[in-house]
Amino acid sequence: MIRRFGLLAAGVLFGAVAAGSLAQFDGGAATAAATDTYRQLNLFGDVFERIRADYVEEPTEADLIESAIDGMLSSLDPHSSYLNPKNFRDMQVQTRGEFGGLGIEVTMEKELVKVVSPIDDTPAARAGVLAGDLITHLDGEQVLGMTLREAVDKMRGRVNEPIMLTIRREGVEKPLEIKVVRDIIRIKSVRFRTEEDVGYLRITQFNEQTADGLKAGIEAITKEIADDKLKGFVLDLRNNPGGLLDQAIAVSDAFLDRGEIVSTRGRRAEDTQRFSSRAGDSVKGKPVIVLVNGGSASASEIVAGALQDHRRATIVGSRSFGKGSVQTIIPLGRNGAIRLTTARYFTPSGRSIQAKGVDPDIQIIQELPDELKGESSTTGEASLRGHLTGEDGKEGEEEVSATSAYVPPDPKDDVQLKYALDLLRGVQVNAMFPPNPSQGIPN
Repeated sequence: MIRRFGLLAAGVLFGAVAAGSLAQFDGGAATAAATDTYRQLNLFGDVFERIRADYVEEPTEADLIESAIDGMLSSLDPHSSYLNPKNFRDMQVQTRGEFGGLGIEVTMEKELVKVVSPIDDTPAARAGVLAGDLITHLDGEQVLGMTLREAVDKMRGRVNEPIMLTIRREGVEKPLEIKVVRDIIRIKSVRFRTEEDVGYLRITQFNEQTADGLKAGIEAITKEIADDKLKGFVLDLRNNPGGLLDQAIAVSDAFLDRGEIVSTRGRRAEDTQRFSSRAGDSVKGKPVIVLVNGGSASASEIVAGALQDHRRATIVGSRSFGKGSVQTIIPLGRNGAIRLTTARYFTPSGRSIQAKGVDPDIQIIQELPDELKGESSTTGEASLRGHLTGEDGKEGEEEVSATSAYVPPDPKDDVQLKYALDLLRGVQVNAMFPPNPSQGIPN
């Protein structure tokens, strides 16, 4: 990292005094490539010096450098970015399961802030913000022209202070004004309950508490329902935007007795990593149904893909988001960190779900209330500007599987959950349930 910063500083210096001398080198492809790189650094230095000298107001040099770094990273793909020291601290707090804000997972789409998923039981969810919403204004200020980081910074603030979100929803003619009061967001990443003879486990995100929370949920359910009465488990990953890779591996491992869970492949063959399950199935072979939808992304898709490939669970719902890339957080000392996309991940069968998503074994689309028609449809990762394609360069066809990111607040209206419960109880019959593990990935 120090070496790279030094090269940038040299570029600024050479831009001022040594552009002509660099042009004298001419010897082979490697030298030509290096010379071209230095020319580009000279260009950066020239522009930097021109802004410092001639901009109508005196700029802050640190802000210029930070914006240049952020622009360089965000031009790569939607998930690479620069984290200044404050944002880096915020991210570290968030992965521990507690942070301040509204309670929404967001990305950038068409220069607007798109809600990937509201987090359960947070100010945004209670105020009616939904997955698929496009935020156009923050307290009356246009989002257009902001970076994602700037928009997120504006949404953060003091606890109990309100912010007005102007939201555009597909199918709703006029923009919506939604007032959200900031609060401390404490993420209980695993919630569980019994549905008579079925155990229900909902994972809202994958943070440092998730694996332990899942273990506690399974133990509580198996104590409450006798083994001979327990029909199985519903693992609800709907509107779960993802999180930590190690937690996705641990959750998958809880339901698998052996075999690969996921592999990650970077730019070089030697960067390939494979992660496998350990012996022992926490639910002792009981049937499992996984619920997914258009808001299920990243770590959620790792779990769904692994259990689907091994035929350990039946996937029910609508196609998932399609984020099949891995981001590495690289600290920069006192200067924050960078979030850099370093690999694609692959399911045990070798599938890349990047820009494709996980298609459910049984597609069940949740009907929307009339007043919400059209608002929560989502096209997922493939709709994000600058997204990576799958390793084969192909993307999923939008018409293959309809998707939705709507989950009714009242479980009585939840047709996906009801269908899963009916499958486990034998009320519904489908050839995809129960799956046959012998047809899955060879172990």
